[in-house]
Amino acid sequence: MNRLHIDTAAPKYQSGKWYWDEKADRLHFQQFYDLENANDRFIDTNGYKFLRTINQEEELIFREVFARPDTTFDSDTVVINDVRDLVLFLMPKEFMSLKFLEFMHTPAVHRLLHALAIYFEYFLRMVEFLLIRRDELAGKMAQVQSEQTNEMKRIFSTNLRQYRMLVARSYSAIILGRGELKKFYHTKEVFNISSKIKDLYFYEYFLAVCTQIVWITMHRRAYYVIEMEMNRLFRSEHFLSNSSKYLKFTPVERSLLYGCNCKIFNYRIQISPLIQELHHVSSEDMPILWIGERKYRGSNPRIAQLELEYIVPGTQLHMIDMTRGILGHPKKLYDTILMLDWPSVRFANFSQQHDPYYIVRHPSQPVPNIDELKIRKMAKNYETYYKLFRIYEPTSRESLMNWMHREQIMTYYKRGGDLFNIISRCEHQLIGKDERPPVPKIVANYFRVISRLRKQSSIHIVTAQDKTYKKKGAEYFFD
Repeated sequence: MNRLHIDTAAPKYQSGKWYWDEKADRLHFQQFYDLENANDRFIDTNGYKFLRTINQEEELIFREVFARPDTTFDSDTVVINDVRDLVLFLMPKEFMSLKFLEFMHTPAVHRLLHALAIYFEYFLRMVEFLLIRRDELAGKMAQVQSEQTNEMKRIFSTNLRQYRMLVARSYSAIILGRGELKKFYHTKEVFNISSKIKDLYFYEYFLAVCTQIVWITMHRRAYYVIEMEMNRLFRSEHFLSNSSKYLKFTPVERSLLYGCNCKIFNYRIQISPLIQELHHVSSEDMPILWIGERKYRGSNPRIAQLELEYIVPGTQLHMIDMTRGILGHPKKLYDTILMLDWPSVRFANFSQQHDPYYIVRHPSQPVPNIDELKIRKMAKNYETYYKLFRIYEPTSRESLMNWMHREQIMTYYKRGGDLFNIISRCEHQLIGKDERPPVPKIVANYFRVISRLRKQSSIHIVTAQDKTYKKKGAEYFFD
């Protein structure tokens, strides 16, 4: 990643000014930030203030202590873990609890964020399509819609509903609280008493962090559209704030975006739109609920495309000519807070003919086949034999403790603590008497990192009927 600030050393003095505080009857120091207005340093998400940018000192601390290290898998590419770590650094300090940090690093939350990135990539295209159609249908030169246009909109709405099913499946696995998520469930086993207040704040924190992660993943565009849709999906329309910055959709546009399964009831019996999608799953869409769990075998081209989009890692999306925000892009094109660095893009010499990351090209919605819905209903599904395993990067206890003590670490460095680079670290180790690991342990750790970053010479594919089948559970971690 490129540095947000040019200087690599921490400033000796903070930039700011002194003024006299009449209420406290003393001098007060007001620090200057990169943005001119103090309000621009923060962004409000569901009532919580997240940092919008960071100063030079905070950038050095983040890169040194909290950023994903180079020894992790695909460290030169932007993945969902990079966005998550950035949001954890930018979020308010009241979010910092060990339970919440462990929850954000679970594979179930990773699957939900993965599904949300896929859904909002398509959702923002649909909103853009509706706004363009709204302009085309208004004014003196309004265009008349044909039956083919309406059929195309039905296909778009069906595709969006299928992406929403992937989000609903991941979300339902979290709220059930089974397996590794059992300790995060809001009721206790013995007494069966619900911790309503704690669970309320826990849910609000989680929803605000997810909104920030999706917004940064989508190139920081259409913030209010993302915030409105996130609150609608996880809550319902009863609890949407009446903000003037939210888009207002007509009933026809709402039916296209929200689908036919979204029903509004009394707020006391209302369930979220995500759960409503799981209550009304058609027979031809049932294999979608198994995407990522087992290999699809059938003649439905739409489900095959969904499976390809879901199981291909974000770092390899350019191989299938797909985009998902900033995921899969090289880190050398972005700065520390994952904003696009246009000088680096210009030096990369992308063009309309050569742009694997959709930076110069504009992601568009392809025109579907008019008979696509009929083809899907006539498709056949066959018995599956292969199970898919999800691979995640584990989070060490040391990393969780760093996040837990984020405020103390930042206070220590801001008060004069040394931010060691490679030269100062070597000088400190030569002078100091710190306990050093033995040489065999250092060599073993080196080979352990290299072995998982290098491609294996042979790959053995096993089936569920194979006697050598030993993997248990749904998750598989790098050692």
